[in-house]
Amino acid sequence: MRILVAEDDAVLAEGLRCSLREAGYAVNCVRTGAEADSATASSEFDLLILDLGLPKMGGLEVLRRLRARQSRLPVLILTAMDGVNDRVRGLDLGADDYLAKPFALAELEARVRALARRGQTGSPVLRHGTLSYDTVGKVARIEGEMVELSARELALLEILLQRPGCMVSKEHLVDSVCEWGEEVSTNAIEVYIHRLRKKLDRGGVKIVTIRGLGYCLERPQTH
Repeated sequence: MRILVAEDDAVLAEGLRCSLREAGYAVNCVRTGAEADSATASSEFDLLILDLGLPKMGGLEVLRRLRARQSRLPVLILTAMDGVNDRVRGLDLGADDYLAKPFALAELEARVRALARRGQTGSPVLRHGTLSYDTVGKVARIEGEMVELSARELALLEILLQRPGCMVSKEHLVDSVCEWGEEVSTNAIEVYIHRLRKKLDRGGVKIVTIRGLGYCLERPQTH
């Protein structure tokens, strides 16, 4: 899951980035409304955390332009404690939720999880043979026993589980799990896949390498 954080307070933005990365999300940050508008128009994200008091273009205008493009990107707006009118306008313009500053990081993470659940068209738990993966709680289990995976391994697993039996290119995996300015090569993806494959092997979950192209999660055998 890729999250864009539009926040001009550098300390707060870094706190959000670190907290969300530890929770298993890929996070990109921008400092101005113009950057947020450009990013959402040109890149794919799963959630926008939008401060309304942005320079160069206010958060409400960013939101208005986003919805004018018919984007259904979930938006969590951040406002000042006394910004009731701004919160109302934001919700009227199509925001999905809001938080008033100051807020606890734990509450923000809970709201992110709630928005992720709201965006699910079916069950948030993906199943593949003996493997189950909770896309909201970011927990993988084999035969009910938790599998210890890193945040990057979890992100790769989720992408493969969404396309069982289908080839996923290395380039797509890089684009889906990396953040702006982060140097993640296809060779690094090979290392993460190797580690993930070893951890899933005991449950009979097979990741097949399609040489020169990418990877495929082998469909479980049916009897």
